[in-house]
Amino acid sequence: MCLMIPGKIVAMNKDIATVDYDLEKREAKIIDEKYKIGDYVLVQGGIVLEKVPKKEAEEALKNYREVVGSGGTCM
Repeated sequence: MCLMIPGKIVAMNKDIATVDYDLEKREAKIIDEKYKIGDYVLVQGGIVLEKVPKKEAEEALKNYREVVGSGGTCM
């Protein structure tokens, strides 16, 4: 199973977004033009799939940090 964690677009260069996940940054391809710097997004297979509302993304990241910080694992 794959766990999708929202990340924040911190930079864009043409059709490549740099997505910040707090612990690391990764690049992902943008396949449509509806994204901008500051958007929270879900990425699968190196492709930006969808935008996540800021409040929802921040809550998901908070929960993820709590699990990772407590030494828990997700399956």
